[in-house]
Amino acid sequence: MNPYLLTIDQGTTSSRAIIFDASGTPRWEAQQEFRQIFPGEGWVEHDPEEIWETTVAVCRRALSNSGLDAGLFAAIGITNQRETTLVWDRHSGEPVYNAIVWQDRRTAEVCQDLINRGMEPRFTGKTGLLLDPYFSGTKIRWILDNVDNARDRAENGELAFGTVDSFLLWRLTGGRVHATDATNASRTLLFDIHQQRWDNELLELLNIPAALMPEVRNCADEFGDTDANLLGKPLPIRAIAGDQQAALFGQTCFEPGMVKSTYGTGCFLVMNTGSTAASSENRLLTTVGYRLNGDVTYALEGSIFMAGAIIQWLRDGLGIIQSGAETAALAQEADPEQNVYLVPAFTGLGAPYWDPHARGAILGLTRDTGVREIVKAGLESVVFQTRDLLEAMRADGVAALRELRVDGGMVVNDWLLQRMADILGIRVDRPRVTETTALGATYLAGLQSGVFDSLEAIAGRWQCDASFEPSWGDERRSRLYQGWSDAVARIRSSG
Repeated sequence: MNPYLLTIDQGTTSSRAIIFDASGTPRWEAQQEFRQIFPGEGWVEHDPEEIWETTVAVCRRALSNSGLDAGLFAAIGITNQRETTLVWDRHSGEPVYNAIVWQDRRTAEVCQDLINRGMEPRFTGKTGLLLDPYFSGTKIRWILDNVDNARDRAENGELAFGTVDSFLLWRLTGGRVHATDATNASRTLLFDIHQQRWDNELLELLNIPAALMPEVRNCADEFGDTDANLLGKPLPIRAIAGDQQAALFGQTCFEPGMVKSTYGTGCFLVMNTGSTAASSENRLLTTVGYRLNGDVTYALEGSIFMAGAIIQWLRDGLGIIQSGAETAALAQEADPEQNVYLVPAFTGLGAPYWDPHARGAILGLTRDTGVREIVKAGLESVVFQTRDLLEAMRADGVAALRELRVDGGMVVNDWLLQRMADILGIRVDRPRVTETTALGATYLAGLQSGVFDSLEAIAGRWQCDASFEPSWGDERRSRLYQGWSDAVARIRSSG
């Protein structure tokens, strides 16, 4: 029988397991949300045990739903929310603190202090990243500095650090494997993306013992086997990739210049730059796109903190919608004469502003503004933020794009994608399989296990579900984008 692949997609708001067949088609899945913990302003945490328990639960449920024997599976692939930081005991596996989520802003002062001391060029030169609380390095330092005995235990080799992938790998293999892949490592502020190794100078600057760090492997690699009691029998884990790099792979953006944009909790626009680690003069990030057989493909990335999380806030925070499925119709019914802007800086602004102190606002309200206009402004904020990233890429000299491949949970919304094409002024393509994050991890695991033969064979599998062409003139899109830029300037902490 054809082999199957089980992919773990551990995201910011939920854990999912998806079973793909040998053609790369998703067949069965299970999903479970977990709590978002907000201990203070700008602080975001997850309970590591909830991450673990929901991950195991959805894997078991997907297997049960499929009715397949575990022996029919060629491999497991893992993709994960990046930068979220965990430290745990090497002997018991018990975390010493909650997972500090990528959105968390508590280390803004540490980052600013390093910037004031002139250290940012050292970090950027080696890691391709900026000094921002977004990344894992300063989160590790916070845990070591603020959890009783954590620093002493780390220096004695008793603790392990990992992003979510590494933590899951440790638990899945019964503590036998402490490893990560090059994409997740590249998001820590501690990994030299040019030398492909942890950097001792950066570890020292953040006062982090090297003994904490996991081994760094290829994205498609041998990561050990699961404990037999978890899923019925041992299954080989053969791929790990951070969610945005997995989406780049799932969108088959294998040629330099190809771009994808993923709309999940946040929004992440990533361009393949090939063997060149292209640097940005406009505060975009240079990162590892993927690493296969030791060969690195680099990428240029713009990161937006709030995309789908805006819809979640409209539902759970404001209570003005029941589900995301309502938003397209509400936006369509909104008054076109009202130019309401929602700037979702709930945890600061990401690229290209990198302002951790900015806070959100709704501007342009009138007495006639209602639920429809606010929902429309929320959706449009995702589009305007995407244009911010494209404008930064253009300023860096990147050739104008003709098309943008999009994916993630939000792209089922046709109204959103048409508005995106109109405001960006380029064609927007939605693939037939929109969950390309999980698909990318599946392709990587399939490559390692022989289910897929080559990148060329994988690229041939990409299929377009729908294309959205621009329908606006330049004057209209420029006028509305200028209104967005003015709104952002109003809420900047330096403004």
